[in-house]
Amino acid sequence: MSDPSIYNVLFLCTGNSCRSIMAEAIMNREGLGRFRGFSAGSDPKGAVHPYALDLLASVNHPTGDLRSKSWNEFAAAGAPRLDFVFTVCDNAANEVCPVWPGQPMSAHWGLPDPATAEGTEAEIRLAFADTYRMLTNRISIFVNLPMKSLDRLTLQKRLDEIGRKLPEAS
Repeated sequence: MSDPSIYNVLFLCTGNSCRSIMAEAIMNREGLGRFRGFSAGSDPKGAVHPYALDLLASVNHPTGDLRSKSWNEFAAAGAPRLDFVFTVCDNAANEVCPVWPGQPMSAHWGLPDPATAEGTEAEIRLAFADTYRMLTNRISIFVNLPMKSLDRLTLQKRLDEIGRKLPEAS
């Protein structure tokens, strides 16, 4: 892996409306200028889920630039060079992804889809909050890895371990 001044991280989900969008926002805050987050979907919904936007705004994430977009944007000429690609939903993990220029490292960090949560509005919003918390925990672990001192194989093992962490209880 090259040693860029900023690592570009792409989060993938099928619809790019909840989990990957939240991960993008979290990465851009937690990355402290060393990581830049992006998100995309294999079959984007075309709109960010309003509960995801509400949650992000309530914890002071900028939301004005967040949009649901296709992963093809990141495989096209002129797209940012990607260092890491993480799938956050099981469907996207099982799909054939585009070929990413530069052979970024990848891992599966699957999480339940809050958009499919059922119940009262409060219960559904709790599902979004749980997803946000789990993403924050994983991204915090990731951005604190000693990137420069890990060889590629060790780093891949650590990325996979982060994805295997069981969802933490509320």
